[in-house]
Amino acid sequence: MSLALKYRPKLFCDLVGQESVSQTLSLAIDQQKISNAYLFSGLRGSGKTSSARIFARALQCDKGPTSTPCGECDNCKSALEGRHMDIIEMDAASNRRIDDIRDLIEQTKYRPSFGRYKIFIIDEVHMLTKEAFNALLKTLEEPPEFVKFILATTDPLLLPATILSRTQHFRFKKIPHKIVLSHIANILHKEGVGYDQDALEIIARSGSGSLRDTLTLLDQAIIFGKNYVGTVSTTEMLGIIDPEILESFFQSILQKNEQKTSEILAKMQEYECEMVLDEMMLFLKEVAIKKTPNYPPLILNRFFNILTQSKVLLSLNTNNEFVLLLSVLKMQEALKLKEVSSFISSLEKNLVQDSTLLITNEESQNTPKVTPSPQETKQESSPIVTSPSQPTPQELYSSMIAKIYDRNYEIGAMFEKNFKMIDFKDHQLTLSTSGDENELSLLRSKWSILKEVIAEVFGAQTKITIAPQPQPQPQPQNKK
Repeated sequence: MSLALKYRPKLFCDLVGQESVSQTLSLAIDQQKISNAYLFSGLRGSGKTSSARIFARALQCDKGPTSTPCGECDNCKSALEGRHMDIIEMDAASNRRIDDIRDLIEQTKYRPSFGRYKIFIIDEVHMLTKEAFNALLKTLEEPPEFVKFILATTDPLLLPATILSRTQHFRFKKIPHKIVLSHIANILHKEGVGYDQDALEIIARSGSGSLRDTLTLLDQAIIFGKNYVGTVSTTEMLGIIDPEILESFFQSILQKNEQKTSEILAKMQEYECEMVLDEMMLFLKEVAIKKTPNYPPLILNRFFNILTQSKVLLSLNTNNEFVLLLSVLKMQEALKLKEVSSFISSLEKNLVQDSTLLITNEESQNTPKVTPSPQETKQESSPIVTSPSQPTPQELYSSMIAKIYDRNYEIGAMFEKNFKMIDFKDHQLTLSTSGDENELSLLRSKWSILKEVIAEVFGAQTKITIAPQPQPQPQPQNKK
């Protein structure tokens, strides 16, 4: 017997992750406030049909109606075995015509032959035709006192408003991941089957909140893993990528190990691209929740945006291998961008430096000139001590040359070769030039970059004067 059938809930307290529904139905039965019709809606495998059967058995129990049916009386036993004459289950997906509903309505005219009520459970009720719904309306609103309806559907929006208004609507929520994980671990303990915790995480996640789907996958994993639910065997069975591979992949991206990234990319291309992208998103989601220090929020945001764009490309039927390769390349490029905070701090540092130079130059202009005394003139030969906080013009010029080299090494070499600093005074930088005309022409085409660097080092108000370098005069020849 499959695990989904073996561990199907038989009491309201056995329902997994649906406490609000089970509590409300239990109180309604115990307080004898039973409605004519109920509607159970929710995700597949969330417990709708099981709840309908428990509710029907609770109404038919010899000791009831009670929220805890005994399971020992004839009504309970026949209900558990699926042979109770007064509990009629109908699948609306295969019996959706108006004639099928007319036959059902005809049965409501006769009193129950064995139990207390005549209960009709209609599964997938949204599949009924419009005419069938119309035929059911009057009976659903005012059925005989011994008739109860329980409707179940995965999509209540497809039901007419007239049906919704005639039923008590119970919404079955998606079962939380932690509850599913705990439930399947408990089942494996009862079955005596070993497991890896990561494997259970993968199975619970693949079930997408449906307990029936999760137990079906668990059955397959036990068989495939030879009575052991391991991570490797589970990933092979489901055809999904191993979480360890994903962790190695993102570590290689963050460490900028291109060779290892290429090797892992080759493995990833053996899997379905959409599945790989989904697993990447789930991995990054777990990393974000755990606040792993190796993954800054800015990088996670960029990676999520890249994966979202890749999903859009896949929806346009783009080549899978190309989409995966493009995603990896984008992630590698995303690490090269500076963080906003570091960029702002560097910008503030440059602005402070420029303002300091500007204030220094203004103070030197506004300082009154004092005529030295004869005694001071005699002491001119004594060494002058320069304040270490104020760089000399030559030091500023050397810093400017280094910044030009950082921007463009070739331009920096040409500038250093063809230009020499003569003087820097009163925001006036005087340079001398000499050299090859072709190199000077190239430097003039890049003058906007050079001017920007000069303003960054010497100050925004700096004016540049180019003076030709004096040519050496020829020596006169001695005549014999």
